Amino acid sequence: MASETQRPPRDRERDLLRRMAEEDAGALAELYDLFAGILNALAVRILGNAADAEEVLQEAFVHAWRQAGRYDPARSSVSTWLVLITRSRAIDRLRSRRVGERTASRARHEVDRHESPRGARRVQEGERRRRVREEMARLPEEQRRVLELAYYGGLTQTEIAREAGIPLGTVKTRTLLAMRKLRTALRDELRDLL
Repeated sequence: MASETQRPPRDRERDLLRRMAEEDAGALAELYDLFAGILNALAVRILGNAADAEEVLQEAFVHAWRQAGRYDPARSSVSTWLVLITRSRAIDRLRSRRVGERTASRARHEVDRHESPRGARRVQEGERRRRVREEMARLPEEQRRVLELAYYGGLTQTEIAREAGIPLGTVKTRTLLAMRKLRTALRDELRDLL
């Protein structure tokens, strides 16, 4: 039987994904060692920012960890799969950054038109509300409904379960999923608030 170093690289890479699907953290570390350099370079090239590239790299490997069991060697090599994940995450980050820059630019423009600090604050708050509404509209109906009942209706999760006629666990799961999606979509706006 061939040792790890004698096995063809593609077989070794596929084996690492199989082990990751079995929740072998050592396999993730090995995969990281094999590909982190090239994936980080790709992210830096797309984003032009080393700090953002590091975050994208981390997101890509977390995604690979979670989706290792779904990897299909018939569709692509492991390296291609990882490049596509990283590229997708980097482009998402780039788009999000551009949206944030446009939002900030609009807010600055509006601030320049208003003389009072309260006017500027109102413009920024209005812009934030608009962005939250946009992202809420993108949520699946069942997730949006749970958030609306909680935040606009003032209902507890138990009351939402009763009102919607669904189990409490389902309410909690939908709330968690919706909040994660909003947090990701509104990352730059949240960063500006902190």
